[in-house]
Amino acid sequence: MHFIKGIVICLSLSVVQSNTSDEGMCMAKEQCTDPEESTTGRSLYSADYNKYFNAIETALAGYVACNSTNCNCHADVLKADLKPFKAHGITKEMINRAKQYGTHYQVIGHKLYRQRECMFPARCSGVEHFVRPLLPLLPDMDLIVNCRDWPQIHRHWSKEKIPVLSFSKTAEYLDIMYPAWAFWEGGPAIALYPTGLGRWDLHRQTITKASADWDAKEPKAFFRGSRTSDERDPLVLLSRAQPSLVDAQYTKNQAWKSPQDTLNAEPAREVTLEEHCRYRFLFNFRGVAASFRFKHLFLCRSLVFHVGDEWQEFFYPSLKPWVHYVPVPVRSTPEELEALITFFQEHDQLARAIAERGYEHIWNHLRMADVECYWKKLLKRYGKLIRYTVERDSTLIEV
Repeated sequence: MHFIKGIVICLSLSVVQSNTSDEGMCMAKEQCTDPEESTTGRSLYSADYNKYFNAIETALAGYVACNSTNCNCHADVLKADLKPFKAHGITKEMINRAKQYGTHYQVIGHKLYRQRECMFPARCSGVEHFVRPLLPLLPDMDLIVNCRDWPQIHRHWSKEKIPVLSFSKTAEYLDIMYPAWAFWEGGPAIALYPTGLGRWDLHRQTITKASADWDAKEPKAFFRGSRTSDERDPLVLLSRAQPSLVDAQYTKNQAWKSPQDTLNAEPAREVTLEEHCRYRFLFNFRGVAASFRFKHLFLCRSLVFHVGDEWQEFFYPSLKPWVHYVPVPVRSTPEELEALITFFQEHDQLARAIAERGYEHIWNHLRMADVECYWKKLLKRYGKLIRYTVERDSTLIEV
């Protein structure tokens, strides 16, 4: 861990470079520096800088790239989520207890049925989009699909294992994660996306097309979003103090009543995902649960700063901090954020290399085919855990 001290990392922009090789690095005495570094008043060997160098070096040394093309990059998540049910399977009693936590679906005779009332119709429609093509492959089963933002089965509050599918969770929950409805439809609805964010397949094309060349991007941090949590305040306050370093502003949400709801400032206009690509550094914050914005930011080929590590979706664990994105502790102060952003401004090649690895990982391993593949593996393996004869519930409707 300490061997990086006295060394300046001169990472190649190539994503195929070996992580364990000394190639692409040089000794400090050789004066391998970026042009930006020679003009800064900051010491390259300060404690702040060394901790970032150490974190990046340690992450790269232990990183093995995933070369899978059939969604196996996310296989460990599925295995861990289903593990609680492996020994004894899923019983009818478990399903009955789970019904209060989500929408009841059945697969019977390769047809899909759902309880008549769905709390979030667009979300149910998004789920059904992915399930229907799989029906010829699936055995009969009951599914309880939680379409709320929040997971349901807390590890310490729930006395029994209950199979509930949720799109996002923390380590405190036993919900089984599935790829969210928003990969197709039913994501957050704002003025720019009035029917809700969706169509990941199309956004992959339009955002990537809008991604400016790295050198053409504005070398500052950027964020737009509503004040879902005060965890976002330090970045917004830093932006007001140093607008040349950060452009972070709050937009309206449904609960907005006055400038107090946007930290005593008028709300900013909403910004398309494509417009984010103008900036070199993009910040991601959780919302009520995991952020639907996260995966889109990588498509800009900008460096993603991800705040907090508690909330997960099925693909998050395949992304590695300091390899694919910059991890930012929750409740970081404006001063800490300033130091982190400034470090990457002054070490442009490091920033660009991480950004490129992040883009390549999402582009290659979070395709729509990977989303469909994960749904397929999830439902087939879930179906093998059923330990009873599934009987048609006459109250459900075919969908």
